[in-house]
Amino acid sequence: MSTVSPALDIAVNGGLVVDGTGAPARPLHVGVRDGRIAALATEPLAARREIDATGQVVTPGFIDLHSHADYSLEPTPGADTQLTQGVTTLVTGNCGHSPFPVDAGGMLPRSGALDGSALSWTWKDADGFRAAMTAVDPGVNLAFQLGHNAVRLAVLGMEDRAPDEDELRRMCALVEDAARQGVVGFSTGLIYTPGLFAATDEVRALVRTAAAHGLLYSTHMRNESSHVIDAVREAIGTAEAAGARLEISHLKAMGPENHGAVTEALALLDAARERGVDVTADVYPYTASSTGLISRLPAWAVDGGVDATLGRLADPAARERIAGELRARFGRDIDPEGVVIAALPEGRYSGSVGRSIAEIGRAEGTDPAEAALRVLESHRCSVAIVNHAMSEDDVTAVLRHPWVSVASDGWVMTDERTGRPHPRSFGTFSRVLGRYVRERGVLTLEDAVRKMTSLPAARIGLTDRGVLREGAAADIAVFDPAAVTDRSTYDEPWQLSTGFSTVLVNGVPGLLGGELTRTPGAGRVLRRGA
Repeated sequence: MSTVSPALDIAVNGGLVVDGTGAPARPLHVGVRDGRIAALATEPLAARREIDATGQVVTPGFIDLHSHADYSLEPTPGADTQLTQGVTTLVTGNCGHSPFPVDAGGMLPRSGALDGSALSWTWKDADGFRAAMTAVDPGVNLAFQLGHNAVRLAVLGMEDRAPDEDELRRMCALVEDAARQGVVGFSTGLIYTPGLFAATDEVRALVRTAAAHGLLYSTHMRNESSHVIDAVREAIGTAEAAGARLEISHLKAMGPENHGAVTEALALLDAARERGVDVTADVYPYTASSTGLISRLPAWAVDGGVDATLGRLADPAARERIAGELRARFGRDIDPEGVVIAALPEGRYSGSVGRSIAEIGRAEGTDPAEAALRVLESHRCSVAIVNHAMSEDDVTAVLRHPWVSVASDGWVMTDERTGRPHPRSFGTFSRVLGRYVRERGVLTLEDAVRKMTSLPAARIGLTDRGVLREGAAADIAVFDPAAVTDRSTYDEPWQLSTGFSTVLVNGVPGLLGGELTRTPGAGRVLRRGA
């Protein structure tokens, strides 16, 4: 018999509640009123809408700590790929990339770091971007970070030089402005232009400013291959000197000669925590990364931006030098057979999506380095790749660590079938639950959910999400632990996850009976401290 609670909007009855804290699962019934969890009861609840969760697990909605949806959600706000794997909140502005602040000269929309061609660019700052995202009625919640690349572009452009005292002051002021406007973090991407031109002192000054305003410092480190340990030390040293909370993004070791290095990286994280540094990391459950092909070029080759890079590729001596430095990495931290074209604009190599630079080289009677340069120059350096370079043992080791969150590094919000993107946008969270919990037993269900909910919530200071408790926001996911599956693959990525029956975002059904409701306005743009 149901407990009579006619004032409840929704009751999720009959499920096994995994509350996000890591506590053991227990049978409870969940009541929702006005977008909040109003009851956790041992007896079934009555409500205007009752959802039968018998045989299923009920958890907080998942929080993706590392997303690039700020470059894709405006034109595709429904976030189908996220709701079908239980994600209710996306944290954007990662790897030093954010679509604000927009510099006076409009360099940011043209920078090419991430494809912003589908954005309206009607904003200048975080407040403006928040208004634009609110206007499109997002299907999930959003929390923004400020990207170092955008800050550097606004003050220094694409120049490879250190800021002078006044310029650094202006950069710090942009961090302060964004903090006042409610961003939750400041991020760097120290392999991407123009962030890769920044010395440690510059980064520390900006991170110190961010920390003074309570922001998380997230970093795509300076190196994830042969110098990954040095990069971890730099990241921890920066946070320690600046008094910042640190998130090491998508911790990994790229290239065969570097496999196993994550063990030392995790030991450095543990040692830092023991001496009081608030450092954690995140990981996606795949052995391939995805980025721009241009990021594989040396720093001197990309100084000045795309036009300058294309000019060097047109110069025979410079081109050969670039190719030589690229070749020197083959077999060490880059496998040409594993660098696969994922997407690129219309042009000479449009038909090469899904082919590696080694395959393209063989077809054209040249080597992979020259093939990579031909693809870049033919498409104005706007070439996305999937890079197969990691070890499954490393992925498992990082995933097991208690201070590592699950995060996708994804950006695709629909199954629109353009290009061949990384499957992590479609299946990160389902893959952890299916492959690493159910099939391999790498994690318990309770710990996996903690890594997707309360741990990432705590990193960005969300106090009312990430845990199922009375009074918290009603972001809720319901799934069958025996059936949840990531269907997206490298060869056929455009497949949504299955196994989730219900997903509520602020108490509004985004997924019901396993079907997307496409209810507008369920998501909110969250501010720091909210």
